[in-house]
Amino acid sequence: MINQFSLRTNILLNRGSLEALKKVSGTKALIVADAIIDELGYLDKVKSYLMDAGIISSVFVDVKPDPDTKVIAAGIKMYETIQPDVVVAIGGGSAIDAAKGIFYSVAKMNNHALKKPYFIAIPSTSGTGSEVTDFSVITADEQKVVIVDEYLSPDLAILDSTCISSVPQKVLVDTGLDVLTHATEAYVAKNATDFTDALAEKAIKIIFEHLPILFNDCQADDSRDRVHNASCLSGIAFNNAGLGIVHSLSHAMGARFHIPHGRCNALLLEEVIAYNANLKGTADNEAAKKYAQLAELLHLPARTVREGVVSYLDAITQLKKQLSIENKLSQLGINEADFMKTITEMSEAALLDRCTPTNPIEPTKEALEKIYQNSY
Repeated sequence: MINQFSLRTNILLNRGSLEALKKVSGTKALIVADAIIDELGYLDKVKSYLMDAGIISSVFVDVKPDPDTKVIAAGIKMYETIQPDVVVAIGGGSAIDAAKGIFYSVAKMNNHALKKPYFIAIPSTSGTGSEVTDFSVITADEQKVVIVDEYLSPDLAILDSTCISSVPQKVLVDTGLDVLTHATEAYVAKNATDFTDALAEKAIKIIFEHLPILFNDCQADDSRDRVHNASCLSGIAFNNAGLGIVHSLSHAMGARFHIPHGRCNALLLEEVIAYNANLKGTADNEAAKKYAQLAELLHLPARTVREGVVSYLDAITQLKKQLSIENKLSQLGINEADFMKTITEMSEAALLDRCTPTNPIEPTKEALEKIYQNSY
């Protein structure tokens, strides 16, 4: 088997890097953002910097969490009117995913005859890693559809942590645990390599060290920088290695019950690790060995593979306690009867999800149903 590692995105980082927009080449830009970015004043900065570059901007701010096909359709209409040669997405993963969905849909409708716009992604949360990935997640008919195509990769990612300085504590926690999930899944994914492992390991170490600091002090500049970088590192890792059934299950459940993506992942992660590692059995497969390596990375007890897996699970549980995160879906107020009657349908959707093939263990529908049940 021949493995590949690619990074198609140029990355600028550190506070103040947003000013790099002054040097972008182009004539017309479509800025895709969520409303909070406008309220915080970052949209005006982006428009001003682009104006300094001689670029006229039009703004699409109708992005909502978990963008659906209606949002994409409205964005396509504006895109076709403007015909931009630059697209700037600024916001959380939803804004970046929406921008991808818009110009990708236009390209598909025109059989890729149009030149791809220069695509700049500026994350305002530290979680999705969408600023460096080929992934976009769009909601259609209460299902999250995962699009994977190299065409979606941003040309430039700007990691300016001042853009996340006003993020609420709850969002910091949700997105930070999304980073942990991305890195953990990439580490055990079928396409993992030494290259992706190195990135995932660094992201995991940063999250365990700096997310609790950021939780207690949202203005801790160094920790904010590090967590923002960890999000990007994990994005590069999973873009190459793949993800797993935490995301498959989360996509199906999040679309149905409208739970924030990072929170979904956090509530499913431990059950999936236990399943992948065959913790109720021999706990000696390759996935188990890699989870045990993560325990060693964090200087946790791992004299045996089983002990290492349990140590890593315990570390995640303790981290969630530090961050005041629920440990079961029932604690979110989801009605038990409503949840249980949708498990089969959600499991069927998860089985077909684009993230499932790279899970280290090929799951059955029954196994996915059991993970949902245990997570409730």
